[in-house]
Amino acid sequence: MNWNIDQLNAESLWNTVILPWGTNIVFALLIFVVGRWVVKGLSRLLNRALERSKMDEMLTRFVVSIARTVMTLFVIIAALTQLGIDTTSLVALLGAAGLAVGLALKDSLQNFAAGVMLLINKPFKVGDFVEAAGTAGIVEHISIFNTVFRATDNKEILIPNGNIYQDNIINHSTRPTRRADMVFGIAYDDDVRVAKQVLEKLVAEDERILKDPAPTVFITELGDSSINFAVRPWVNTDDLWPVKWDMNEKVKLAFDEAGLSIPFPQMDLHVHHLSNPKD
Repeated sequence: MNWNIDQLNAESLWNTVILPWGTNIVFALLIFVVGRWVVKGLSRLLNRALERSKMDEMLTRFVVSIARTVMTLFVIIAALTQLGIDTTSLVALLGAAGLAVGLALKDSLQNFAAGVMLLINKPFKVGDFVEAAGTAGIVEHISIFNTVFRATDNKEILIPNGNIYQDNIINHSTRPTRRADMVFGIAYDDDVRVAKQVLEKLVAEDERILKDPAPTVFITELGDSSINFAVRPWVNTDDLWPVKWDMNEKVKLAFDEAGLSIPFPQMDLHVHHLSNPKD
């Protein structure tokens, strides 16, 4: 009789506890294993889709990583639910933690959002010379949170992406050609026609200056102490600064040979002596 009671208790324990829990554990493990396999496959598909869309490699890796983490979290929650664990409080806790982290990292999230927009819209790329956020330099690296510029004196400048995206962005390298705007002045006593001929000759002799669009040389201003010529040739973007620097030297030497002077601002002071009525 006692044996029968023990047998019944064992069968009851097996049917009511061990078998249900064992079944739940097996199904939970299956959900986790299969879910991880599905997450891995979906992550690969997402990665290929983003690569085909020619999205930036860094942004692609970040998006795939976030998607993989979120899908894995859902798999874990599903496995815990299969075990009979109430995940409502867990989801609420994760939501509260996410809100707290979001408030604490408000500036970082702003930089992150700006970084995503920069990587998607691509107003500049690595190697471009850019003015943004009050800084000018060559773009060395673009990350999710900040962008690294290299200044012309080789300083490294780290700029938060939020500052860049909220400011005007001037990209000096995006177009294949640029117009080199230069101004040269002569004295009022100099011959305007000779000065214009000298400038046009210098422009025509420089092989780096493009023929189309045609360069222009004209009087732009009758200044306080000089007649100012605007010289506006078109060049390839990489030749912009070398042409400007060389032209400054060539114009000075050519003006000296032609007897033309480059005036500088000056002021004439006239002193009037007033006679004393008592004298």
